[in-house]
Amino acid sequence: MSDRILVSTHDLETAGALREAFAGAGFAVELVTPSEVITDQGDAVLLVLTGWGADGAPPDLLGQARDRLSVPILAVVPAAGPGLRASALDAAVSDVFVQPIDPDEVLLYGRRVIDRVHLQESTGIVGETVAIREALERVVQIAPVDSTVLITGESGTGKELVARGIHLLSRRRHQRFIPVNVAALPDTLLESELFGHEKGAFTGAIDSRKGFFELADKGVIFLDEIGDMPLATQTKMLRVLEQREFTRVGGEQPIRVDVRIIAATNRELRELAERGEFRRDLYYRLNVLSIQLPPLRERTADVPLLVHAFIREVSERHDRPFVGISPEAMRILEAYHWPGNVRELRNLVESMVVLAPGQVIRAEDIPDEVRYRSRLPAPLAASPQHMPVPVPAAPLVRARDAPRPELEFIFKTLVDLRVDMDDLRRQFEAYRRDGGIGTSAGGTEIRFPDEHEDAFLQVVRSSGAVATGGPSSSHSEAEAEAQQEETEEPSFIIPEGMTIDELERIAIESALRHTAGNRRKAAEQLGIGERTLYRKIQKYGLSDS
Repeated sequence: MSDRILVSTHDLETAGALREAFAGAGFAVELVTPSEVITDQGDAVLLVLTGWGADGAPPDLLGQARDRLSVPILAVVPAAGPGLRASALDAAVSDVFVQPIDPDEVLLYGRRVIDRVHLQESTGIVGETVAIREALERVVQIAPVDSTVLITGESGTGKELVARGIHLLSRRRHQRFIPVNVAALPDTLLESELFGHEKGAFTGAIDSRKGFFELADKGVIFLDEIGDMPLATQTKMLRVLEQREFTRVGGEQPIRVDVRIIAATNRELRELAERGEFRRDLYYRLNVLSIQLPPLRERTADVPLLVHAFIREVSERHDRPFVGISPEAMRILEAYHWPGNVRELRNLVESMVVLAPGQVIRAEDIPDEVRYRSRLPAPLAASPQHMPVPVPAAPLVRARDAPRPELEFIFKTLVDLRVDMDDLRRQFEAYRRDGGIGTSAGGTEIRFPDEHEDAFLQVVRSSGAVATGGPSSSHSEAEAEAQQEETEEPSFIIPEGMTIDELERIAIESALRHTAGNRRKAAEQLGIGERTLYRKIQKYGLSDS
């Protein structure tokens, strides 16, 4: 049964010319009067309005079409200036033609609109914004030819749906459509899966096998995530694209196929080619016809249409009643930036239908991630989708005779400890002189608990701060300094039984004290990162004040 076109009779002469044009193209045309009430859409696929109010007001039929008909609308307006044309476009009309018109031009555009409607119905692509209309109209334009197509867009924007739409509108619609996810196939098996193999070509090849290209002969092969194809396989793809000819793995005879290739990627192939990660000549062979799919954040006006379409689909599939969604909840969904695009929205709608049957979805029913991020400014809300790019670290180059890093750290730690030995020695002498109460260099009173005296003596003695003869040593402070100056190289004695953690703790305490609690300077002095120093402070329960 042919598609039915509704043409208004606001302008009888224009309506008659359009009826002849559409009827001559095989459409069933029905004229409707300006005052007629349309109660049944039937199989109508397009409404053409042949008149517009002189004051810029839309005709009554437009209101009926928006309320009762789910069909695209074309409008023919008098030549009354650009303001009238803009008024018609603002009234949700697909396109506007200014008098005088060429009926064949309206027919050509009307046919494209009808093809777009059929494409949306067959593939499930939903949207009426300019961005999605342009993408779908491009599908309609390139579908009849056999040229290679490259579909680009972020993950979740519907690249496979578009590829299936191209197939459904092409002359190969009755042949096979074979989708292949390149990223899901191991590199060692990808060539065999695409081009097939001969018996005995490799271990486990017990019989000959056809590849996807042979199976798609006369039809369409869809190569998804083509940007992840290994360079070795890309080389073999060049001949397939150029000659439609290949050789099986382990084979000798070339095999010719008649297949249309549609590729898709969420990566920038041009940038990959410039970095040498994708063959430049393969990129130019793939990019004959291209379609760029917009992310959902650039067509948020389509969110309500998508939500209602997904609700109908999920409710029927799960047999769950769905009352509706509140205006506030819908505003939240429209304000969110959808880093996962349409796929993320569909999953959210399915969870709402399943988890809230028989009740209206309100704002509090929407997950916190969506509800709160929708309130952020656009740059911040959209930031999660930009993932950090991994940069390989430069290899560490060390001289042949250089000490190992762990030895360098221990040596530096001991040297830093030696810097504070004079202060420790003065504090200890004050402690011995005052019977447990001393005064630091800055005049602050310091107390050493009795239970820690032995440990403190052991650390100070072994560090070289005082003579190792014990508390009764007769060395004075001046003698100790003289003896220290006479020593050519500093010597460090680590008490037996002291662990690396204890030594590290002392080193960190010393560095923090020496830098007055400045973590950055302390980390530089210790030769470690500031974040590492922070973790060590937390580990040993230290204070950097």
